[in-house]
Amino acid sequence: MPDLLQELNGTLVVSCQADPGSPLAEPAHLSAIAASVVAGGASAIRTEGIANIRAIKARVQVPVIGLVKAQRTNTEVYITPSLDDVHQIADAGADIIAFDATDRPRPANVADLVRAVHEQGRLAMADISTVDEARFALASGADVVSTTMAGYTSYSRGDAGPDFDLMRALQQAGLPFAAEGRVWTIEEALRCFDLGASFIVVGSAITRPTMITQRFTQGIAARAGAAPGQRKALS
Repeated sequence: MPDLLQELNGTLVVSCQADPGSPLAEPAHLSAIAASVVAGGASAIRTEGIANIRAIKARVQVPVIGLVKAQRTNTEVYITPSLDDVHQIADAGADIIAFDATDRPRPANVADLVRAVHEQGRLAMADISTVDEARFALASGADVVSTTMAGYTSYSRGDAGPDFDLMRALQQAGLPFAAEGRVWTIEEALRCFDLGASFIVVGSAITRPTMITQRFTQGIAARAGAAPGQRKALS
């Protein structure tokens, strides 16, 4: 692996992103979150949006994995779909550029995206949902693949938790990968490493307080609804 990926081996990368309209969807807020998780030991930051990449890169000293999300009418691919996106992400200062490498109709093919990333002197991170996609991305020159898209394509598993079956299959195929997607607990993170992940990317469980709070409130509401007698005891 390139030196940068070797540095990330065995570590936690934190995804700092916010949905449009969220109170945290400002570069100043996301860069503050990034600085906070780096203080807690995050080895790198993954973030979306040119302004956010610039703000976070200016605030932290760890590597930044950058991407953009661009919805288009003629494709389901929206994570860094075009060559122009690659150039803008590189100009913003990202060290690693992430892109959707799923087997779906796309504005730019995987090999061209990898080539564009490397021409900018950056590492290429291919977000995949199947073993075949991982194999193809690596054969096309991607520096690392990530399980980010597992459950987000019509032909991949869509369970609530991490896709451990995909990780196991990648390990058995001898394909290096990073684990990302629906990792909510330390136990799940450790299992990703046991299944061969070189590093893990955790986002919502750390950096999205609205979702974290919803998990608590929904769990409390479900418990109260299932046990009326206990609801009185809680008051």
